[in-house]
Amino acid sequence: MEPSPKDGESAAAAEPGRGGTAPSSGVVVQVREKKGPLRAAIPYMPFPVAVICLFLNTFVPGLGTFVSAFTVLCGARTDLPDRHMCCVFWLNIAAALIQILTAIVMVGWIMSIFWGMDMVILASKYTARTPPDF
Repeated sequence: MEPSPKDGESAAAAEPGRGGTAPSSGVVVQVREKKGPLRAAIPYMPFPVAVICLFLNTFVPGLGTFVSAFTVLCGARTDLPDRHMCCVFWLNIAAALIQILTAIVMVGWIMSIFWGMDMVILASKYTARTPPDF
């Protein structure tokens, strides 16, 4: 009984009459994170503002998210380009209220800290993509 080829090998490499080596062909796989509306509403802020929001979210759950909602009104970009600015603002306010109301059972506090960390991560990606103005 002959062993079957592994997942990475081609059928031509398994046949003895074909030369024994498979042509190198690669498969490109693209992975994109699918975000919900609340998560996609996190604004791309300047790095210092994102760090301040993380600090606020760490000590007063929801406060940094509340402050970040106002950066949307100041023109901060989000991953929701098809939604109006006011809708994205209210989504951030809703996220802040969820964090404040569920902070009593620690869920909101943890969510608030992770939300602040996401703000810093988005800010670092945003500053890495945009060249500085001189």
